[in-house]
Amino acid sequence: MSWRVLTAVVASLALSAAAATAGTRSHAPAPGLSASLSAAAQANPDASFQVIVSGRPGDRSASVAAAIRDGHGNPKRQFTSINGVSATLSGKDLLKLARSPHVGSIVPDVAVSSAGIEESGLWRAATESDQVPTLLAGTTPPAMAFVDSGIDTTKTDDFGTRIVASVNLNSDSPGATGDDQGHGTMIAGIAAGASQSHPGVVPTAPIVSIRTANANGASHMSDVIAAVDWILQNKATYNIRVANFSMVSDAKSSFLNDPLDAAVERLWFSGVVVVAAVGNYGQPGGVRVLSSPGNDPFVISVGALDTNGTAAPADDFAAPWSTYGHTGDGFAKPELSAPGRWIVAPVPAGSTLATGAPDRVVEPGYMWMSGTSLAAPVVSGAAAAVLAAHPDWTPDQVKGALMQSASALPAISDWAGGVGEVDAARGIAVTNAPNPNAALDRFVGQSGFDGTAWTQAVQSSTGWSATDWSATDWSATDWSATDWSATDWSATDWSATDWSATDWSATDWSATDWSATGGP
Repeated sequence: MSWRVLTAVVASLALSAAAATAGTRSHAPAPGLSASLSAAAQANPDASFQVIVSGRPGDRSASVAAAIRDGHGNPKRQFTSINGVSATLSGKDLLKLARSPHVGSIVPDVAVSSAGIEESGLWRAATESDQVPTLLAGTTPPAMAFVDSGIDTTKTDDFGTRIVASVNLNSDSPGATGDDQGHGTMIAGIAAGASQSHPGVVPTAPIVSIRTANANGASHMSDVIAAVDWILQNKATYNIRVANFSMVSDAKSSFLNDPLDAAVERLWFSGVVVVAAVGNYGQPGGVRVLSSPGNDPFVISVGALDTNGTAAPADDFAAPWSTYGHTGDGFAKPELSAPGRWIVAPVPAGSTLATGAPDRVVEPGYMWMSGTSLAAPVVSGAAAAVLAAHPDWTPDQVKGALMQSASALPAISDWAGGVGEVDAARGIAVTNAPNPNAALDRFVGQSGFDGTAWTQAVQSSTGWSATDWSATDWSATDWSATDWSATDWSATDWSATDWSATDWSATDWSATDWSATGGP
């Protein structure tokens, strides 16, 4: 395995916009059951499928669980952040369940791993994170939650006693403690480490560690959704206002039907800023960004930059593997970028990362890695800093402040860096933050985001142009409902070939995919 970039895999089935608005008759298949999963179940009626089943609007998780039991399935975990459960079903029972009036979607419960793991201390100056401790003097930062491989609590120089909660939700290794892989410790160190040699953005912030990954960085989507449940249940106790997800999906996905997207949206609507790595599968000219949770339009997705050996953002360029482009639903990603190459951070000496790449250990307990995984916690730290200065702000305001205050990237000619490079100090100084999600917020109700109403509104609109999402054009007015154009998520963007069975063969959710894979 190459350790240059550790690519995360959170596989989730991609679904067409038309499927999202399918009818709710009891004899109609679940709109979220793809043709490929259906074909796999038909070809293997007696095989067991690990899946996540989501209910239709208006139903409850209990109804979904009951439908599974009635169909001879085994519900394993019932969620609170989404209307759904994880379950084990035979192929034939899966096909029967898909026709239940309580079922909205069925997706494989496949793997989740770290999103990516070069650059030393220049990132602090480039993002003005080195000014944060002085600017936040006398304030109390909120807690940040890291959904990852755990955090090494013995690294007291970095975290002291600020790890206020540490839980393990990895269903394969429920008794494990600490951080066997090392990824989570690195991510937390970048956002909130306190060592003199390699400090993080907010070295005084409380830290919450939620382990979902094993020593190889692998976990299940259901474990990650369970982590969201835990944050929702405990955010008031620990004042959790920021959640970092340095993980991505390598599968095609619409945010309208992806259960992980739905879960992180619930966090966002509950007052928790969600920051997600956009991924390390970029190509010149951009790609279609189809990986949850970074493809969700509400959350802050983060791309990776190279500082080009200087502290000035003007010559920074996007790492060649950093993902950018439009999602299948027409949204430009990432919104922001941060340095993500040659980043030095704390790591447990015996962890998989440290022992697997000993040439990257720069001193005892610290090593360098690269990836959007490492850029995301820079933005998470900046978000926590903004909330320390403006504790009553909503996630929408935090996102708007960070986008409005981002440094221009003249060395990048397209959207590869989002609206710009995050600047923590300037973000703190914003006093009147715009709401970049205003056009979406009107579709948010008590039950969450109304995807059907949004789709209908988009299809009847002709005013949105993709140029309105460029860094040079961005302003609060560019995010209004009048800026949406149906052509940006037209049928040409949702062709059948994009979600064909060839993309979702049985090998896509085999055990061979449930581990960290090498990256650029």
